[in-house]
Amino acid sequence: METKDQNGLNKASRTLLLVGVLFVAINLRPALSSIGPLINMIRQDVGLSDTLLGLLTTLPLIAFGVVSTITPLFTKRFGIGNTLLGALILLTAGIIIRSVGGIFELYLGTTLLGIAIAFGNVLIPALIKRNFPHKAGFVTSLYSGIMSLGAAFAAGLSVPLAIELNLGWRGSLAVWGMLAVLALIIWIPNIKRINRTAPRRSFKEAIKKLSGSVLVWKLALYMGLQSFAFYVILAWLPAILIDRGFDAAYAGWMLSLSQATGIVGAIIIPLWAGSRKDQRLVIVSLIIVEAIALIGLMLPGIGMVELWVGLVGMVLGGTFGLALLLIVLRSKDAETAAELSGIVQSIGYFIAATGPFIVGVIYDLTSQWNYALILLIIVAIIKLVMGIDVGKDRKV
Repeated sequence: METKDQNGLNKASRTLLLVGVLFVAINLRPALSSIGPLINMIRQDVGLSDTLLGLLTTLPLIAFGVVSTITPLFTKRFGIGNTLLGALILLTAGIIIRSVGGIFELYLGTTLLGIAIAFGNVLIPALIKRNFPHKAGFVTSLYSGIMSLGAAFAAGLSVPLAIELNLGWRGSLAVWGMLAVLALIIWIPNIKRINRTAPRRSFKEAIKKLSGSVLVWKLALYMGLQSFAFYVILAWLPAILIDRGFDAAYAGWMLSLSQATGIVGAIIIPLWAGSRKDQRLVIVSLIIVEAIALIGLMLPGIGMVELWVGLVGMVLGGTFGLALLLIVLRSKDAETAAELSGIVQSIGYFIAATGPFIVGVIYDLTSQWNYALILLIIVAIIKLVMGIDVGKDRKV
């Protein structure tokens, strides 16, 4: 007789659910990482300043911050499966709206897809806690690895799609709508595989309880500072390299390299961290590598751009996977995981949202990219201080 898990799913159903989760995951980054390499084209076409262009990366992060807190309200009403279905529909709509009009549609579509991605960001850790509790490290590795894969493909293909296939920046951004539709089709049969458990406490009660915990705040700051660095690199790395004399295609591929090595980090780091009771060694090791790579990028005379970009990408991909795993490991059940995921990602993304915007302002004021890289080194040091406490083995 075939064994079923505590949610009443057999092995085939669990596998199909995992495939569905991975198809949702691969859609959570392309709409964001496809913007950076096209920034110069968008600037020439619609005539926006660097500060306003920084907003194209910042707006989705503000949406992440707002929506992450209220996501449990939707799941308590509609369930995780249906909420994710709605998110995929909204993501498709946002991608299309962003690609068809002028400046208003560009910002409206960007905001809508940011809201959609926020739901996915919050709900997948809760889903992992509920349906794959004994394989949390492995499934988090797969999920964060697939997310990074989506980001890498979109970053690398943006310029070739726009120029070589003559799609322009609008067509290049619109392509990722097809991936969202595919995920939508694959996700629908999985909705019935996610059990609807009745929540034991109210949303207000959960937020009050969690926001009073110092550990929750440190985890949120760790997540936020990680995402701050990730989105600064995502938004501005191509511009930094173009400013140093490299061409746009090379800059786009370097962004793609950072996302590709991010896949390696996103797969290996959660597996390494998940095999340990205490994650402090993992956290310290990642910060040391990150600081070395950022210093390397600050000194163009050294060369080895590919090495520094690759290391930064690997660390940021790994730290993201680790932050998601820490949400799962520090929760005692799926309901806590959804609430903790919501509050941590909400605070975290509000912090992250300031990153691309601040760096755009710094460059507009100084015309020097090294100030932005110094800022990222300071962020890494603060991240280390937060991470030391978050890495200890305990539950929220």
